[in-house]
Amino acid sequence: MKKPSQGITSWPENERPRERLLSRGAHALTDAELIAILLRVGVQGQSAVELGRELIKQFGSLQEMMAAPTAAWDGIKGVGYAKQAQLLAALELGRRAALPSIREKTILKSTKQAMDYFSVRLQGLPDEHFRVAYINRQGKLLEDALIAEGIVDSVRPYMRTVISRALKTNASALIAAHNHPSGIAEPSEADKALTANLISACKPIDIKVLDHVIISDKGHFSFADSGLMDLLELETQSINR
Repeated sequence: MKKPSQGITSWPENERPRERLLSRGAHALTDAELIAILLRVGVQGQSAVELGRELIKQFGSLQEMMAAPTAAWDGIKGVGYAKQAQLLAALELGRRAALPSIREKTILKSTKQAMDYFSVRLQGLPDEHFRVAYINRQGKLLEDALIAEGIVDSVRPYMRTVISRALKTNASALIAAHNHPSGIAEPSEADKALTANLISACKPIDIKVLDHVIISDKGHFSFADSGLMDLLELETQSINR
């Protein structure tokens, strides 16, 4: 008969995850132990550390677990809404900590800079997010706004929001970005239509759309670097004549 698992409180103090984190630093803990600290308690017959290991095993990896949609957590024993919220909050804190601490020092003048910046914001998300970075003439980031979540087709009605924020921030240019949870970075016809609409909406108020980047786990795509941005600008010009 399998011996019932003992709770972490019964362990020697120098073996408990929380005490080891405080004495040796977070880097000394395993993924399962870090998860255990967030979970705080396990379930009957399973310590928080064992539950952490089980979660990683069930999802396949720590990255896949943290990127999983909310529905994937339904029915998992020992992880209710509160614990799930704690885990997802920790992921988002880590994501934000990787961003520059001072927004005004963030410069987005090149495709690489935009890719690096938006990779932190968008890579690994389970749902599609459409964000816009508003910048001034020197390329300094003024605001980074989440415009919409869902499929790209549902984003198009939010053009008014894009323009409104551009006027409020007094931006002279913007860079759009969204992620492809499927892992395929190539733009769809909906992505191209969205970019064309964005160019058309920004032109009357003299705001330059510098790029639209697509972020995925298997690669990235830039409308500017591919030449699609120039092509769409020419097409919108001919339509508006």
